[in-house]
Parts: sequence; C-alpha cells; structure tokens
Amino acid sequence: MQLSRKSLNAYWAWTSAAAVLMLIVMNILDGVLKARTGFATADLQFVSTGYGLRVIIDHWLSQPNAGLAGFVLGLDYLFMPLYGAALFFGSLAAIDRFAPARGSLRALLTRLTLFPIGAALCDAIENALSLSMLNESPSNLLASFALEATAGKWLGITVGVLLTLAALIGHFVKR
Repeated sequence: MQLSRKSLNAYWAWTSAAAVLMLIVMNILDGVLKARTGFATADLQFVSTGYGLRVIIDHWLSQPNAGLAGFVLGLDYLFMPLYGAALFFGSLAAIDRFAPARGSLRALLTRLTLFPIGAALCDAIENALSLSMLNESPSNLLASFALEATAGKWLGITVGVLLTLAALIGHFVKR
C-alpha cells in the first residue's frame, strides 16, 4: 500500500497533535502526583533496584495518590501508539523528502523508521515490568530489565525525533 504525500502529511499531523496533547495532559497529572508524593510515574524510568521501586510505591499508598498514579500509567498505554505512530510517520516523511529513489540511503532510512515502533514496544515492556513490580514484590532483576527497556525506548524515540526534525526541515526548505 502506498500513501500519497498528502495522506502521509495528514496522518503525521494528526498523530503528532494527539501525541503532544496527551503528553501535556500526562505531564500535568504527573506534576500533581509528584507535588503530592514526591514521586511521579516518570520517576519509575530511572529506578534500578527493587528497593527504589518500593520507596515510590510506599509514597503512593494512600487512595487518591494510588488512583492518580494508576490513571497516569493507564494514559501512558494510550500515549505509546500515538508517539510511535507520529514518529513513524515523521520518519516516513524524511524518507519521502531525502531518499525518494531506491538506494542505500533509502534502505538505511527505511530500517530506521522501525525505531519509533520499537520504542513504543520497549515502553510497553518497561511499563508491564513496572506494573508487575507494583502488584508483586519488586526485585532487582526485574528493575534492571525495566531499566534496559527504558534505554531501548529512549534510543528509538531519539532516532524518531531526529528523523522527524529532518522531515520538518526538509518540508520547509526547498531542494
């Protein structure tokens, strides 16, 4: 299936707008959680031990805080396909702009377009491991696996953002 340039740009714009809106909402809610408890759900990304996760859980134990933490973690699952798709479409736009013909550059960029999708998958793994440790006893092994998934997520996001920025620059600069 081939997308027209117009359709690609429309998908890219809509998914990007939805992802930015979701990111704003999540950051506001996470800021409220951090103000109440000292820890945001985003802090889970940087926990490398089971003890560190236990400290965060203990701060979230009261009912309104636990509900808010669960809600933000749930929103993150909606955010994953949005940012994955937005960065994927941005990467496709970079290919359209900088490598329209077959060749090694197009082959490389085509492979790099999968990084944002991989980022969303790594994010899902990271969250699943974190939620597992929230419901069960946290362990250093699972915390280290979650930290590795976080590293993979940020690698994929970085590649996607760089390709998307290149596409934006290419969109406004004529050849």
